Amino acid sequence: MNLFVGNWKMHKSRAEARAFAAELGSRIGGGVAGAELVIAPAWTALDAARDPSGRWALACQDVAAEAEGAFTGEVSAVMSADAGCRYAIVGHSERRRLFAEDGPTLEKKLARCREAGLIPIYCIGETAEQRDAGRTESTLVAEIATLGRDPVETPLVVAYEPIWAIGTGRSATPQDCSAACERIGQLLSSRRELRILYGESVTPENAADLLAGPGVNGFLIGGASLSAASFEAIARA
Repeated sequence: MNLFVGNWKMHKSRAEARAFAAELGSRIGGGVAGAELVIAPAWTALDAARDPSGRWALACQDVAAEAEGAFTGEVSAVMSADAGCRYAIVGHSERRRLFAEDGPTLEKKLARCREAGLIPIYCIGETAEQRDAGRTESTLVAEIATLGRDPVETPLVVAYEPIWAIGTGRSATPQDCSAACERIGQLLSSRRELRILYGESVTPENAADLLAGPGVNGFLIGGASLSAASFEAIARA
């Protein structure tokens, strides 16, 4: 089943999240055939974004690298699971770039997810400098290596983010998308339950073309997930 994850980032109050949930529920009725929907709101809006009937699941946008303790401002994986999350985004390009998260830190976050029963949505992708230098393959291999201790028998979602196409004026084609996702699938062929998402500038207009490529099992959606109408349209692609 294809997976569609709406990453709201630092958007939406609780009231806005409740309004979104009400609209999305009315739009999809009993659900979207062949699609699993996930919403990743801010922690404060988790309860407001919840669907009591289970037509979509919740994800947290990050987890702490430590299980508990004196870490002011952090939210543990156990806390997120207790708040109703099924998934957790780990290693988003913004976390890597803005907060200097690296392999050892992300490896700890993955471990905390497993301890809490959360399914990681692990984000990887190359920068413009890495791509232009011909280091796409080596970058993906290095970032996948962080999964080394993650149990291969547990469900895993990997989101490919072509960082070189974010805010650079360059666009990734459906061929770029499918080629990278296929290669990731080959590198992780030992995984028993693996879904690979594409995560850059997905819109209702390009979703069908991107999803048609081999190796693509859904999307990690940013701005387009802030509208219930566009999120629904992408999920129906």
